[in-house]
Amino acid sequence: MKKLSVIALVAVGLFATSCNKEKSAESAGTATEKTVAEGKGEVLAVDAATSLVNWKAFHKGGFAPRWGTINVKSGDLNVEGGQLSAGNFVIDMASIKVDPASVTEKDKKPADLETHLKSADFFDVTKNPTSEFKITSVTDLKDAPKDAITGANKTVSGNLTLSGKTVNVTFPAKVDVTENSAAVQAKFTVNRSDWGIKFGTSEADPAEWMISKDIEIAVDVKAKK
Repeated sequence: MKKLSVIALVAVGLFATSCNKEKSAESAGTATEKTVAEGKGEVLAVDAATSLVNWKAFHKGGFAPRWGTINVKSGDLNVEGGQLSAGNFVIDMASIKVDPASVTEKDKKPADLETHLKSADFFDVTKNPTSEFKITSVTDLKDAPKDAITGANKTVSGNLTLSGKTVNVTFPAKVDVTENSAAVQAKFTVNRSDWGIKFGTSEADPAEWMISKDIEIAVDVKAKK
């Protein structure tokens, strides 16, 4: 009996440890929708050709991660006094791609996962073809969290709209502003259920429950004159 108890405790410990490895980016702070920052200063158009959103999702415990990309469709970044003051960008949800390297099981196909992600179970792309991020504030960051993107120097807050619902998110970011360009890079984790994307979150179905609610998002947005 004691032996079984020890084995059970070890199993729980291993599961807890693996859960901690499930995400490698700082969790974004969330709040209700806030007032969008006024677009003061010079307006730089987002370069859709060089901007990209990377995503990574997991099964519980960090097992069988999936990752891929989503294209940035359009947007603007506002620069005033050499600082990022406001901005927005639109994400083309129909462009969701799954990296084939993340699907290693012989009976799984990247294209099938792409179709599922675009369905009503997740992002319902037919109903919501785009997502959008609108900056609400940009402040200086003195001490970046250990999981923040390398070189993080600002705290960015903004209204993120996914599947028709808007939630304000706050995360550390690396912001670079030059005479002719501006760029925002960040990596953070969100809980998709905050946007009502709840497929696989019910504990009533063990198979679905193994899908993590966390999504790691890496933003790389570039704008220029």
